[in-house]
Amino acid sequence: MTKNKLIVFVKNEEAGKVKTRLAETIGDEKALEVYRQLLAFTQSQSREVMAEKEVWYSSYIPQKDRWNEGGFLKKKQTGDDLGKRMSDAFNGSFHQEERGKVVLIGSDCPGLNTEIIEEAFLQLNKHDVVIGPASDGGYYLIGMRKFIPEIFKGIAWSTNSVFKDSVKIINKKGLSVFVLDKLNDIDTVEDLVNFELRTLNSER
Repeated sequence: MTKNKLIVFVKNEEAGKVKTRLAETIGDEKALEVYRQLLAFTQSQSREVMAEKEVWYSSYIPQKDRWNEGGFLKKKQTGDDLGKRMSDAFNGSFHQEERGKVVLIGSDCPGLNTEIIEEAFLQLNKHDVVIGPASDGGYYLIGMRKFIPEIFKGIAWSTNSVFKDSVKIINKKGLSVFVLDKLNDIDTVEDLVNFELRTLNSER
């Protein structure tokens, strides 16, 4: 029986190293607190997904943190840039025996819930790649049913063309792709304010 896997990419909880664009406005400590809230949300949503689950840290693997709960295997990211880190994670996953579909998500998207992640796995029954575009031009989720290394090559990471350029590569290879709904990451104070306003309005 093939096994699906969910990979969660996170940054270690260190002030000055997370949400750096947001920290320029609200300070390192407050930015760290925002990121911790995003991590808690991501953990609560991903732990309910019916798949093997792994959390991949940016710098080191802590012995005890929130990810000790929920059945997550802990690993450390490898590679010099985001593309190489994601590529290594997918490559290692698909080299395991009886691997099915693999979905990778980030940890700073407050709109990414269990239902969307499960929809990604479902769409991989019919498509080669599934991708979730972010409002800043990147993406918050990418999944595939076989390893496609070209998707992570030749991309200018942390720019507003990441999603667009990635889809071009997928199309050029003649692969089918399913695009999920666009969601907002929390990278700037404007993102944070807009999210808090939407949350407030939805609770009324």
